[in-house]
Amino acid sequence: MTDRFYITTAIYYVNGSPHVGHAYEMIASDVVARFHRLDGRDVWFLTGTDEHGQKVARTANDQGKEPREFADEIAAEYIAMASLLNISNDEFVRTTEPRHYDASQALWKAIKDNGYIVEDTYGGWYSIRDEAYFAEGELTKGEGGKFLAPSGADVEWVEEPSFFFKLSEFQDRLLKHYADHPDFLLPESRRNEVVKFVEGGLNDLSISRTTFDWGVPVPDADGHVMYVWLDALTNYLTGVGFPDTDAESFKKYWPADLHMIGKDIVRFHAVYWPAFLMAAEIELPKKVFGHGFLNIEGQKMSKSVGNVLSPDALVETYGLDPIRYFLLREVPFGQDGSVSHEAIVSRIDNDLANDFGNLAQRVLSMINKNCDGTVPEPGELQKKDTDLIEACENLLDNMRAWIARDIGLTKCLTEMWRVIGDANRYVDGEAPWTLKKTDPDRMKTVLFVLAETVRRLAILARPFMPDSASAMLDQLAAGEDARDFAAITQARLKPGTTLPKPEGIFPRFVEAEA
Repeated sequence: MTDRFYITTAIYYVNGSPHVGHAYEMIASDVVARFHRLDGRDVWFLTGTDEHGQKVARTANDQGKEPREFADEIAAEYIAMASLLNISNDEFVRTTEPRHYDASQALWKAIKDNGYIVEDTYGGWYSIRDEAYFAEGELTKGEGGKFLAPSGADVEWVEEPSFFFKLSEFQDRLLKHYADHPDFLLPESRRNEVVKFVEGGLNDLSISRTTFDWGVPVPDADGHVMYVWLDALTNYLTGVGFPDTDAESFKKYWPADLHMIGKDIVRFHAVYWPAFLMAAEIELPKKVFGHGFLNIEGQKMSKSVGNVLSPDALVETYGLDPIRYFLLREVPFGQDGSVSHEAIVSRIDNDLANDFGNLAQRVLSMINKNCDGTVPEPGELQKKDTDLIEACENLLDNMRAWIARDIGLTKCLTEMWRVIGDANRYVDGEAPWTLKKTDPDRMKTVLFVLAETVRRLAILARPFMPDSASAMLDQLAAGEDARDFAAITQARLKPGTTLPKPEGIFPRFVEAEA
């Protein structure tokens, strides 16, 4: 296990306001970052905004604004979303920052100096929405015989002078990298798609534009700006100090351990990006994970359909931690899934209020009522007692493996709730309310075991629901220095410790009045 971990979200394109899909990715990345911090690693967590390109320039013009003004407004919304969602990012890179211009131009020069950039004229089918060229064989025909990109976006024929990146020379090197590092791109379905694409042959890539000027200027080439994806991907280097490769941050954190991205931009991250880095002789990131999409009650989110949910509305309606929990529990992480009011309410009421919340509330209430509000002194533990306590230790080991292997966040929560279910069945089976009359010492042991189990579960829940889990630990009088994963095995509740009056952590959902 290394003692550092560098994680990035995809850099968010500022062509529109953030929606629940952006929140989903930010939250998932935040959970991974928090998990590794709690496990003792030095984590660097980067997110940011991609602000260049023809699409941004056109949208700004349509709104009667300069591109910079428009980008400033939308970037501010993404910064606000990160704050709203309690995202623990260490860095936020905007691609319009001077430091990013320096990094992008330095990467360009390194690639060119190594002989992988040439100048020519380009003609091809270009999608402004995707900011990508497509071969004619990749296109489909829409109404009126109009060509469409694989995403369904309109394409137009574009011809202009351009610099080209010799992508075709990296086919064998990329395939070898995929074979030598099978976990470089996950889930496996995404990896298989990319391998098939690269095996089909790679064409050289146009990496500059002259038909507009909203972008990073190409060094020593007046009138050219960089292809937006070369510029945008470089942010992962910008955020750790590149082009100063002697910077402490670069030497400590590069290469990135994980790029968390949406499945629609896998090609850019798993083909173009590693090829750019190979050409510049920079070490490749260790893993790219392309997560699935969220649908609204079975429909794909779309501005035209009018079903794009805002993070603000979700948090205001359901609460922050319930939404963080729902998004990562409801849909197996990596797959596509749906969001609906009924599903969210079901998770809030059944999982959070009935299962976890009720477990903590009734245990702490019984301690408050029957043990003078202090942690009880346990007697000799029976096997069923130690089995429950140790289940949390085993769960931590499994969570480490699931997250390391394939970012198994949903699996982590599913198994956490299995232990919560075991704890609730233990309460019912031991019946401490009956033991109070028949065996008070055993009652104290049972309540201690339950309180200790809740403490460990609350620590394990911290990456997913940081505020709620911290509130639960407050009610157990757990010190700030005893809330990381090491405290699961290296600390225990101290008998005699006074506990505050218990309060519910996870209320049931109440429908707002019309």
